[in-house]
Amino acid sequence: MREYSILKGPVNTEKTDIQKEKSNQVTFDVEPGANRVEIKKAVEKIFNVKVKSVRTMHVEGKVKRRGRIIGKRQDWKKAIITLMPGHRINFFEGV
Repeated sequence: MREYSILKGPVNTEKTDIQKEKSNQVTFDVEPGANRVEIKKAVEKIFNVKVKSVRTMHVEGKVKRRGRIIGKRQDWKKAIITLMPGHRINFFEGV
C-alpha cells in the first residue's frame, strides 16, 4: 500500500510529452523522502512495467507576489523514469 503514497501524480508538460515520445520516459511528482529504489519498485508494481533507470531532483518552489504580500510555493521532488524498450505508461489515452 505504501507504493501509492510514494507517487503523488504525473507531471504533464510539453517537455514531458516530448520525453515520453522520444526517450520512453515518464515524470512523476513523488514524496520528498522517497529514494530511487522505492520509486522504482512503486512504478513497477502499480503500472506493471519494467524500469530501466530513475533520476530524481528537488524542485524549489517559486516566490510569488500579490501586491505587497510575498509568498512561496511549496518545494517538491520529481522523478524521471526511463522505461525498458517495449513498455509504456499511458495516462490520457483516448481522452
